[in-house]
Amino acid sequence: MKKLSLLVTFLVVFVMLLGACTPAPTEAPVVVTEPPATEPPATEPPAPAVGSPEHPIKVLFVPSVDANIIVTGGQVMADALNAATGLTFEVSVPTSYAATIEEMCASPTDTMGFIPGLGYALASQLCGVDVAFKAVRYGYPVYWAEYIVARDSEFQTLEDLEGATWGYGDQGSTSGYMVPLVELTAAGITPGEQVQTGGHNQTVTAVYNGEVDFGTVFYSVPLSPEGAPIFSYDDYLSGAITTLEQYEIPAESIPNCALSDDGKKILCDGYRILDARANIRTEAPDVIQKVRVLAVSGAIPNDTLSFSPEFPADVRALIEAALLAFAETEAWGTTLGSADFYGWSGIMEATDAEYDMVRAMVEATGFSYE
Repeated sequence: MKKLSLLVTFLVVFVMLLGACTPAPTEAPVVVTEPPATEPPATEPPAPAVGSPEHPIKVLFVPSVDANIIVTGGQVMADALNAATGLTFEVSVPTSYAATIEEMCASPTDTMGFIPGLGYALASQLCGVDVAFKAVRYGYPVYWAEYIVARDSEFQTLEDLEGATWGYGDQGSTSGYMVPLVELTAAGITPGEQVQTGGHNQTVTAVYNGEVDFGTVFYSVPLSPEGAPIFSYDDYLSGAITTLEQYEIPAESIPNCALSDDGKKILCDGYRILDARANIRTEAPDVIQKVRVLAVSGAIPNDTLSFSPEFPADVRALIEAALLAFAETEAWGTTLGSADFYGWSGIMEATDAEYDMVRAMVEATGFSYE
């Protein structure tokens, strides 16, 4: 019995020792894994800044005079603006007035255009083109259309143009087409065949050569021998200018019209012709003796420098300041200030509201961009 008790005790102790020696179960180790590396999303490189060499500012000029003269003079202006601002400019002359508007609307962030009042009125309504400056010609912020005929023509009044062949530069031209169209329509005059010549110079040439009965082009006030306009803008506003003779140089000076020694002017006993006839003086130095003014229209707001609708405001401000400064330099006379270019003797700030009369004219006639 004693031996049995010792055996049981031994077994109990053995089991206890065996349990103590068995390792306790452990939790599985936690394995921390890093998420797989991912490539950052691809991004487009930033667009070149407007006015940089990679993204030049487009400078557009309507083709109202010889395109070669515009491109050459326009580049002089572009180089001057580049020197003043560090911006890069690209000069071009679209094929028509309408094409100029199309380009300004198609390139809303980077285009500036020298466009007439009609073009501006249409472009502002079409896509929000915004005016900055208007032209000044010898103190005038306005200009006129003139009706021209051969000097020996039987036509003496607008009424005589009923059924006559009409030459004009472009249907987008304010003075070359739109204003004459409105005035002729208002007077009940229906011209005969209409001939689109391509520009003011070509229209004068067509009248000079007898290819059309009459033409419509821009008119600017002649200068007196002292170098001042033969009548002032104040004279015009006061209603003092009422007859055709007041728009022309003295009749006795017309036979004496000739090229200046440098070939840059037509002078008639010191009077200087500034309307579209003077633009063909090289090929037709007797143009004043052969082509006369039949009538002059009402005043038209001058041409504009306008910017495309989303043009950066800070860049625009730089250009405006530089252009105002350039207009005071001698070089201006070889670009926009040249009589063979646009004949702008200066510029002044303009507002959109000044062109409401042009919009009213467009609305009254049903004229459209198309």
